Amino acid sequence: MNKIEIKVTETDAGERIDKFLSLKIDNCSRNMIVQLIKNGNVFVNNKLSNKKYKICINDLIIVKIPNPVEYKAEAENIPLDIVYEDEDLLVVNKPKGMVVHPAAGNYSGTLVNALLYHCKDSLSGINGILRPGIVHRIDKNTSGLLIVAKNDFAHNFLAEQIKEHSFTREYEAVVFGNFKDNKGVIDAPIGRNPNDRKKMCVIDKNSKSAVTHYEVIKNYLGHTHIKCILETGRTHQIRVHLAYIGHPVCGDDVYGYKTKEKFNFEGQCLHAKKIGFIHPRNNEYLFFDSMLPDYFREYIDKLEKLG
Repeated sequence: MNKIEIKVTETDAGERIDKFLSLKIDNCSRNMIVQLIKNGNVFVNNKLSNKKYKICINDLIIVKIPNPVEYKAEAENIPLDIVYEDEDLLVVNKPKGMVVHPAAGNYSGTLVNALLYHCKDSLSGINGILRPGIVHRIDKNTSGLLIVAKNDFAHNFLAEQIKEHSFTREYEAVVFGNFKDNKGVIDAPIGRNPNDRKKMCVIDKNSKSAVTHYEVIKNYLGHTHIKCILETGRTHQIRVHLAYIGHPVCGDDVYGYKTKEKFNFEGQCLHAKKIGFIHPRNNEYLFFDSMLPDYFREYIDKLEKLG
């Protein structure tokens, strides 16, 4: 059991306790705080709290967070689109809709479950039992190329390339609106959204630098097909950056427009198309380019008909 103590200052007085704690405690959403309150794990001045309580100056809040139940991902016979494989790594073309690794609410049907069946015990263990082999991630509703490490040596070698920004990652997306310039750079720091811990946003405080290069591929009526090259790899980076400059990814139900979608499209039109890296064993540069998936091409076909 992990115990956290927080003393309320004048700045925070009057805030609802569930909102206040979700902003103060890392990796703890408002829903998680509400559940902790319901389970009798949140105290104010040694008395059980309720979620609607408005905190006061000098309140002493104690939050008891139960130790997580360890879960081990299980192997599942799920087909994989493997682009490349050797004794150190494999490159997988992940379909849209597949979660990369198990987490709360998604303990089966993930890429990791499929990898455990395909690779057996040959996956790096650096990221633990829930994320074996996972060097980098792409979102559930983003399709495309993903590299997986089969051993810790390969994992460390590849992770270092990502850290040094020498890892090539190029995406294609369809976004709302048309650009003034055919290419550009979005250089804006990204951090956790202080009002919604499940979202990221462009923010100066408690953030990390983030740089996305974009280039127009083709203009359509009210839409643009673009490519994006990541210089950094922050959570939801492309989606957050494009929304920040007023061109959210089509179909993005988190950062995009909820009322402008013309074709009942669900899940962002975003594909990790190209990936390049130096092989950890022989130092050879490998580069892979994937086809745009059916959902992406069908969306563009519909835009073509708009004129």
